[in-house]
Amino acid sequence: MGFSEIIFILFMVLILFGADKLPSIARGLGKAMRQLRDATDEIKTEIQRGAEKAGVDTKIVEETQKEIEKMKDSMGKLGN
Repeated sequence: MGFSEIIFILFMVLILFGADKLPSIARGLGKAMRQLRDATDEIKTEIQRGAEKAGVDTKIVEETQKEIEKMKDSMGKLGN
């Protein structure tokens, strides 16, 4: 997202919700992004544990973790 797009979105949020609601909206978005990161980290950890217990090839686990990281990065870009 470019700078002008971010400014436009902030302007629209300001118009729709007003300046007094802006901090609470930002807090809510920040909290949601943090929960998403925590959830992806938890999924990654569970995959690793399950793979270790089952004796799965670590290469498969690493590939899966890379895919999770890609999803996490793309979600992070949406939040920024």
